[in-house]
Amino acid sequence: MTRFKWWLAKLRYRLRGIRLEGRPADEVWYFAFGANMHDGAFRERRGLRPAEWRAGRVRGYRLRFNLEGRPRGKAAPANISPDPGSEVWGVLYRITCEDLLRLDSTEGVPGRRYRHLWVDAADIGGNPLRAVTYIAEGNERDGNPSLRYITLLREGARAHGLPDPYIRFLEGVKHAE
Repeated sequence: MTRFKWWLAKLRYRLRGIRLEGRPADEVWYFAFGANMHDGAFRERRGLRPAEWRAGRVRGYRLRFNLEGRPRGKAAPANISPDPGSEVWGVLYRITCEDLLRLDSTEGVPGRRYRHLWVDAADIGGNPLRAVTYIAEGNERDGNPSLRYITLLREGARAHGLPDPYIRFLEGVKHAE
């Protein structure tokens, strides 16, 4: 990425009230809790190649399906919301700031839906990491993810070695008809 493009991206984010830190080659940890846990979504569809990945969790949040998906009313994508007694498991990816910008563009950031949320995460070994993830203002009530979508979460969780109780939780999520 050229300096000019990076500068333009920083300006665009600033206009949306978001600080874009660092330089394009700087690395950050990204916490994926939805479809990005699946290699098909993260590596193949989005073309991202993390330097490293680890199973991990974020305490104080819970997984929700409270966003409008497509088709409207038939699919609800993943989101997280504050819940002091809960935790969300997912995949921690070490990516560059430039990769994060590319990921942002696929997730509609900056925009009206998701926004960055910096969280204190821990990998499966308990090592603390500061990571960025996405959060959105969701509906009050949860919907149901599509079968295709929840399958991505389940397969991604298994492939990245998330704990069995969390995989069982994902297996129990009812999908939309």
